[in-house]
Amino acid sequence: MNFFPLVSILITLAAVSSFINYRYIKLPTTIGVMLVGLVASLAIVLVGPYTGTFRVEAATLVSQVDFRQIMLHGLLAFLLFASSIHVDIDDLAREWPSISLLAILGTLISTCIVGAMTWLVLGWLGLGIPLMHALVFGALISPTDPIAVMGIMQSAGASRQIEAQVAGESLFNDGLGVVVFLLLLQLSGLDAGTAPLSIDVGAVVMLLLQEVGGAVLLGLTAGIVTYLMLKRVDNYQVEVLLTLALAMGSYALAEALHLSAPIAVVVAGLFVGNRGRAFAMTEKTREHVDTFWELIDEILNAILFLLIGLELLVLPIDRDWLVAGFLAIPIVLSARWLSVSGIIGPLARVTAQSRGAISVLTWGGLRGGISVAMALSLPAGSTRSLLLTLTYFVVVFSILVQGMTVGWVIRKTGVPAAAQQ
Repeated sequence: MNFFPLVSILITLAAVSSFINYRYIKLPTTIGVMLVGLVASLAIVLVGPYTGTFRVEAATLVSQVDFRQIMLHGLLAFLLFASSIHVDIDDLAREWPSISLLAILGTLISTCIVGAMTWLVLGWLGLGIPLMHALVFGALISPTDPIAVMGIMQSAGASRQIEAQVAGESLFNDGLGVVVFLLLLQLSGLDAGTAPLSIDVGAVVMLLLQEVGGAVLLGLTAGIVTYLMLKRVDNYQVEVLLTLALAMGSYALAEALHLSAPIAVVVAGLFVGNRGRAFAMTEKTREHVDTFWELIDEILNAILFLLIGLELLVLPIDRDWLVAGFLAIPIVLSARWLSVSGIIGPLARVTAQSRGAISVLTWGGLRGGISVAMALSLPAGSTRSLLLTLTYFVVVFSILVQGMTVGWVIRKTGVPAAAQQ
């Protein structure tokens, strides 16, 4: 199927799903749209034997969607930029110790714990895979996604400290998670398209510093150039176009230079979203920029979470793999709790932390489209199918169960929002 008909079908399905959710289900948009997609996929699977080739045609349509290309080389640039321009950099600055530790150390700890526990559990189930392959799963499932939970946190009365920690961690651990995933992919030998890396700790650390540091420098430079251009015009159409060019251009250039594109676009978005909005835009321009990026965010998220729901149609079905998928959920949650408590616990002795921060950060650390995209980018084979099944179970549970109950967790733990303002 050609590009335009495929996109038309996806947008139509996303629009209908959004309508059904808004009119009847009344869940947060991303959660509701994904639920509609899941129910539709499950219905197609159940009635498939009685509908001739309908299920096959539906699965063929979904399989034509290159999730990796769409997410890692398309949607992620817009979604991260739309999130970063609305984040208060002063809040991030106040919480920089916890955010940096959670995004860097927390991601690495989670990767190791998930990888080791998954390797042991799969071996116990008779589905043993090499430890390095299990670490690849740990890397792709560790980045968190705040898209479906930030609105719920705000309405449930989470403190600004908690909101800043969740938003800041997720904005930066996406970029680091992709870098670690790609490194482990090469070390594991799964990526047949590239030469295997030798396990040289020094070289790996230098490569990480180069990709992350270079991305920060690129994003900051692009943000400053765009800011200077914004100061010299007073036309909201031109200024909206400049922000769009910044999001797409910084991401594409970072990829071309082999830097962390997610980190580059986040840094650019934070700079323009704070300094640019404050000193280079009129009130009218700010309103149009905000409206534009909020609309982009809503539309793309609806499409993304619909695709996650529809992926059920092409998910391999194996009883042992389904058991492994269910067991992957407590593994990932345990690793998340250990990494969060190991960081926030000691920090609480030095700086004040919101009451219940560990519980909220653990349960609010949702997994989303980037994890699915990385799993789908694995080379074809039994390992890919198994890891994709584990990823899908964790992501669906994360969004549907954790996303719908995180408000209750916030209220239950009694996070004092007013005291943290």
